[in-house]
Amino acid sequence: MVQLVYQEPAFASDFRFFLRYEQTNARTEYLPHAHRWGQLIFVEGNVLQIEAEGKRLLTPAAFPVWIPPEHQHASYNHKHTRLLTFNIAVERCVGMPQQACLIQSGPIVKAIMADFAARQLHMPQTTADLRLCEVVLDQLLQAPVQESYLPRSDDKYLAPVLQALENHPGDNRTLAQWAKQVYTTERTLARRCQAQLGMTFSEWRQRLRFLQAISLLEQGMQVQDIALELGYSSSSALIVMFQQQAGTTPERYRARGRHVAA
Repeated sequence: MVQLVYQEPAFASDFRFFLRYEQTNARTEYLPHAHRWGQLIFVEGNVLQIEAEGKRLLTPAAFPVWIPPEHQHASYNHKHTRLLTFNIAVERCVGMPQQACLIQSGPIVKAIMADFAARQLHMPQTTADLRLCEVVLDQLLQAPVQESYLPRSDDKYLAPVLQALENHPGDNRTLAQWAKQVYTTERTLARRCQAQLGMTFSEWRQRLRFLQAISLLEQGMQVQDIALELGYSSSSALIVMFQQQAGTTPERYRARGRHVAA
């Protein structure tokens, strides 16, 4: 594993907004650090793991990560990854979340970021580009947030179930069967899922399988084999789940990842 120390750009304090583009090799870790500015991290192609103030954030490409000013964080990527960071001066971060989280950025933000990336814009030096940055900030201030794409729990009933599923994502036991396994009721376990995870048991398991599917795609496994590995009865069921989570099919996602690596 390669460990990197974050290098702060010399111009960072001189701009309301600036962008950085980075490509990191597989098994690369950025050691803990903090910024004087807020940072929105977009990931392309793979999944990024960020530890921020003791909290784990796993994010696929659809969910950028927000890191508030002065919040210590570290990141780790299992595979070759391309990152785009949209950085916001501390005085412009008023109204943004006070804790690290995922932000559900909409199509306007994604389109503007794609335009900036295509032009390799680092700093908005024209009034037109500055207006685009202001639009991005306005959109972010209104965007829904969530604590984590795949939250964890220390609950005595829920924690062992989640850990077992992380170890074996293809386990198809129902919520009722899991409840018996941990000596509680299905209703209790369902309530704990909503209270502790903010989602249903089936949604959490689907997200887990999505992340695992990405990993297996990166390893070159065939879609049919991935479906069987993750407990699906057919590849079409996996494809439907993947499209719901990523907005594209597994093979198109894999092809996009190869393009990023190239």
